Amino acid sequence: MHAFWWVFWIVVLVLVYLRPWEQKRTEDPLQLLKRRLAKGEISRKEYEEIKKTLLKDQ
Repeated sequence: MHAFWWVFWIVVLVLVYLRPWEQKRTEDPLQLLKRRLAKGEISRKEYEEIKKTLLKDQ
């Protein structure tokens, strides 16, 4: 019977911590672009081109 309560509380804590019912926040495209530049995934030139495209579409 103790094992049941341990499992029950672990499941409750995991659900509260992860909150699967909440929507995940989407990252703003410009913030994502800045993060990619900071990580070195894209060059400064690519950053400027993509940024120009994103701002043009707004």
